[in-house]
Amino acid sequence: MNWSIFEGLLSGVNKYSTAFGRIWLSLVFIFRVLVYLVTAERVWSDDHKDFDCNTRQPGCSNVCFDEFFPVSHVRLWALQLILVTCPSLLVVMHVAYREVQEKRHREAHGENSGRLYLNPGKKRGGLWWTYVCSLVFKASVDIAFLYVFHSFYPKYILPPVVKCHADPCPNIVDCFIAKPSEKNIFTLFMVATAAICILLNLVELIYLVSKRCHECLAARKARAMCTAHHPHGTTSSCKQDDLLSGDLIFLGSDSHPPLLPDRPRDHVQKTIL
Repeated sequence: MNWSIFEGLLSGVNKYSTAFGRIWLSLVFIFRVLVYLVTAERVWSDDHKDFDCNTRQPGCSNVCFDEFFPVSHVRLWALQLILVTCPSLLVVMHVAYREVQEKRHREAHGENSGRLYLNPGKKRGGLWWTYVCSLVFKASVDIAFLYVFHSFYPKYILPPVVKCHADPCPNIVDCFIAKPSEKNIFTLFMVATAAICILLNLVELIYLVSKRCHECLAARKARAMCTAHHPHGTTSSCKQDDLLSGDLIFLGSDSHPPLLPDRPRDHVQKTIL
């Protein structure tokens, strides 16, 4: 599998990620994908060939191997890494969609017609929800795969010798796993890095939610203060203050107020004059 394709696609995620997201992406590619490509595939490349049982009964070794290794570690890790990295592509696609919409708007109405988005890559509205959902999905995938690994291999440990009594084995036979210590080291390393990635996703999720709550409270407080300072006036001045305060007006959804001019403050001054 050519993992450089995923690396190239996800390299743009850094521009739209928080500091926690950048650390997560570095951890995934350096300590998970790189370790998987360089060492894990080689360690598990001969697991079936070197799985020996103390019997010459035809088919016994194959049946015992399938009983104790229903799914290969390497294939599980490959599926896990694909599912974990794909949600980040949705963020890039959402930003690309916003940029296309912005480009089409400018082509249709001219360069001086205003903007649909102050910053297409800023996590506001639908993009915020896309980013948050990607964090939840990535953490859920890692948790699910850790559970699957623990179900197949209790405590994530491979014993050096396993006993098998499945048909067509004539009796209980001893089967020997190749390089169990080396495989246990890499298994525990992959489990530890997955747990760290889960922690980073949860920390980033808490950071984004708390930041949004803080911004919502700040916007509500500013609106209340504006109303108190203009008790007999219209709400237009308050809306202008919200316009100048940043992207707080975009927190709810991707639906926008009237198109923003390139210089909203100048537009407000002209309106007042």
